[in-house]
Amino acid sequence: MTQDQNPPIESNTPTLCDACAGIQRNWRRAPGHAELMQGVNRKEPRRQGLVTITRYVCEHCGTVWDYENNKFSQNVGWSVVGQ
Repeated sequence: MTQDQNPPIESNTPTLCDACAGIQRNWRRAPGHAELMQGVNRKEPRRQGLVTITRYVCEHCGTVWDYENNKFSQNVGWSVVGQ
């Protein structure tokens, strides 16, 4: 019997709870959920100017989210940090 020389790579991505899995990503004004705790805000430059990005952490599963509020782009919004 031979041992597997290439063990499966464990993913560093967190397992999303049902509430986090239901968040619509990359869509401005999409709702989050009740267990997201707001963290720090930061400003980042974009082509149209500065935008606000707010960090959130889910109290249930620990997933870290960023929410980009850019009124010039509809295809921003929620994204999981590190993905």
